[in-house]
Amino acid sequence: MNGICTLGNDVVFDQLVALLNSIDANIGSETPVCIYPFDEQLERISAEIANRPNVFIYDDRESIQRWDEFMLAVAPERLNRGKYRLYGAHRRFCAFDGPFDKFIYMDGDTVAMSSLATVFAKLEQYDWVVYDFQFKDVSKIYNTNSAKLLEVFPQERIDKEIFCSGFYASKKGIFDDAKKAWLISQLQAGESEILYGGAGEQPLLNYMVMRSGISSYNFANELPEAERTGCSATSKHFEEREHILYDKGNRLTYLHYIGVQPKVMQALCAGENFDFPYRDLFLHYRYLHEPENRPTFTTPPKTYGTSKPSFLQKALKKLQLN
Repeated sequence: MNGICTLGNDVVFDQLVALLNSIDANIGSETPVCIYPFDEQLERISAEIANRPNVFIYDDRESIQRWDEFMLAVAPERLNRGKYRLYGAHRRFCAFDGPFDKFIYMDGDTVAMSSLATVFAKLEQYDWVVYDFQFKDVSKIYNTNSAKLLEVFPQERIDKEIFCSGFYASKKGIFDDAKKAWLISQLQAGESEILYGGAGEQPLLNYMVMRSGISSYNFANELPEAERTGCSATSKHFEEREHILYDKGNRLTYLHYIGVQPKVMQALCAGENFDFPYRDLFLHYRYLHEPENRPTFTTPPKTYGTSKPSFLQKALKKLQLN
């Protein structure tokens, strides 16, 4: 069985609903979706998916424990709940245990824009498939000041194979216990110094894939330039038609709301008039099945990222989201 995976808890509830609704609209409401839990804050999500027979929460405690132990061995600082907002983000790795034979992982802050059939088709030839332009910025994946980096990976691989961890396709079983043990040994022997320290599980996942020699394909590298599309909400040139985005006439595969924090999405859905790129598109999918609950605004929008920091803090405090 094939399906889509994501991460979630009640903190990212609004983003998760937007993703699920975009899957309904643009891929199909029968598409199996597995949610890997950041933590135990799942009350709102559990209630939401009660009427979504295609969506379920991953509950294999042994698998979750194995990947928790993996993180404890390679990056114990990431298990600090008090320090890291995305505690539990490594649980996306449970997808390598199941339940899908082939899967596409999508971050909770993405929305699906089109069928993923071509992505799944590439898994017939490769074990890892992505569609992004992270290779243009190595510094958010690897520590470019580390002399060891080029001892581990040649420059040509670094230039071509790195990826954003917000969207990827892969297969069950590519990281078995033996491979995990070998990766742990290499990281503990000193290779952990080549990882960039500020981007969560993204550098680690890149290392895991590249160090294991897994065959990979990036649509952004391989498609003709006239056919490839962007995926990030930081790109301002996308054209919207009937709630679908196009890049120079080509339909996007997905949109990633990179840099828009969950608290901003929460505040927006609670009625605070924050603005950010493709905001109305997000609201469309968030309230696709309940348009009557979509917030209406009577005040001028405050642009997230340019408004005074105190405004966001006051709004979140007012809404008890801080």
